[in-house]
Amino acid sequence: MIKTKNISKVFRTEDVETHALVDVSLEVKKGEFVAVMGPSGCGKSTLLNILGLLDVPNGGEYILDGTDVASLSEKQRNVLRRGTLGFIFQSFNLIDELTVEENIELPLLYMKVPAAERKRRITDAMARMAITHRSKHFPSQLSGGQQQRVAIARAVVMQPKIILADEPTGNLDSKNGLEVMGLLRELHREGTTIVMVTHSARDAAYSDRIVNLFDGCVVDEVVM
Repeated sequence: MIKTKNISKVFRTEDVETHALVDVSLEVKKGEFVAVMGPSGCGKSTLLNILGLLDVPNGGEYILDGTDVASLSEKQRNVLRRGTLGFIFQSFNLIDELTVEENIELPLLYMKVPAAERKRRITDAMARMAITHRSKHFPSQLSGGQQQRVAIARAVVMQPKIILADEPTGNLDSKNGLEVMGLLRELHREGTTIVMVTHSARDAAYSDRIVNLFDGCVVDEVVM
């Protein structure tokens, strides 16, 4: 579902040239759960942003769900992203002025999903994440663990083929972190492909395979 070949990314300022990714080749098959690990600054989040079509590489090839993304316009990238990818972020990225239900509904509005279907999907997603009783609450009224449950519900409500998770337990205590990883494992067991960036060996242990990055390069892979 995901295949990169010799992906490179360079960030330049007037004085400094930083090679964030260097010839990264990676393949993630349908239904896999892959963890990307490495120290801070090794290129993990840069790679995830490229996989998520939020950034573009300076060189190399990227095939997403059979589509070569290099030739796509921004509009085509947006269409592919919405139909294929769901995102979970460390900082939750919820909108403070919207309720739980409205936050989950937002991507469905962008996708122009009919109202009746939106309601059904939202109800199902909240029930799966055990947050139905919080549907009318605002993010500020929720714990960190509950906010991440809302973020996961917002991702799965789009029924994505692939979930990209960037340090999904990074802002959570141990108990809530374990609960979130349990939810991701359940989604994986149901057939969702997951790529997760993490610095946590505990979280990476939930994956099928660990890809280790160092200084922007893939240094090894470990099958779990």
